[in-house]
Amino acid sequence: MKDSLVVQKQGLFYKPGNFYIDPLRPVPVALITHAHGDHARSGSGEYITSEKNAALLRRRVGSDAKITSYPYGEPFILNNSQISFHPAGHILGSSQIRCESNSYVTLISGDYKRQEDQTADPFETIPCDLFVTEATFGLPIYNWPTVETSTHEILKWWQQNAKDGFASILFCYALGKAQRILQMIKNHHQTGPVYVHGSIQAFNTLYQEEGFDFSFATSPLDNPKNFDYSNALILAPPSTFRSVWMKRFLPCKTAFASGWSLVRGNRRRSGYDKGLVLSDHADWKDLLRTIKETKAKKVLVTHGYEQLLSRYLKEELGIDAKPLAGYGFIPNEEE
Repeated sequence: MKDSLVVQKQGLFYKPGNFYIDPLRPVPVALITHAHGDHARSGSGEYITSEKNAALLRRRVGSDAKITSYPYGEPFILNNSQISFHPAGHILGSSQIRCESNSYVTLISGDYKRQEDQTADPFETIPCDLFVTEATFGLPIYNWPTVETSTHEILKWWQQNAKDGFASILFCYALGKAQRILQMIKNHHQTGPVYVHGSIQAFNTLYQEEGFDFSFATSPLDNPKNFDYSNALILAPPSTFRSVWMKRFLPCKTAFASGWSLVRGNRRRSGYDKGLVLSDHADWKDLLRTIKETKAKKVLVTHGYEQLLSRYLKEELGIDAKPLAGYGFIPNEEE
């Protein structure tokens, strides 16, 4: 359907359904892919999201917000469109949004990944006519190591630091990445001593409501002032790096878990002792794989390297692709 999606000052607008997707400003009706701060903003009149994202979204946008939620795969009608949410694999509750009007299917991916992650429902391939894909890591250099390799690197770094008498502070995003890491180390029976910053603990509580048990990760605030953290792993958001909060863990070693850590220059500029590669986004090969699997006749690229990826799709693969102009990547700490 020609021009079913348009970019307005409020954000991405789906005309047949008269709603916005992950709007940039308050709108009457907002469909939300997931609860990271660059996709879920407060102030809209009504929010519609996946059932598993509802509690996370409420924490993000406020307790008084009007939120309606639907299970994955359950269609509902909104104005002249049939809508459904489908797993995106990014974090808990993350969704692709399928919009159908006049037999034309538009699929907005939000953020997504194809790697294994036990804390998020696995990505579901949805055939469509128009696919809106993210491109956060839309460069050929971005190819992720296996989850097993990433887990081994985290555990090896932690164990070496403990042997040398240092606390290990691993900086990671409080929603999604932190819980994924906790599940990864739990799978390897490494459940202590592990401590988490209060912002991570708050989200852990919401994950617990979905059946995840991270009770082994406790707050350092419960410990006495001169507590010995030399064999501990501490998870904290990047905003606490070089803050007063860190001083209780000295001496310590620091690391950052992110896809950006793959590039040596990023690691050097960040100031962390080590970069550990672990991303909650699709890498280059999985972006291409996903686009092909949707069998979309047209692809719009946003949030990241949209110019490069859309040009590659068009010139190398013969896919009708272009950047989603005016709705590009907005830097934030959610990776």
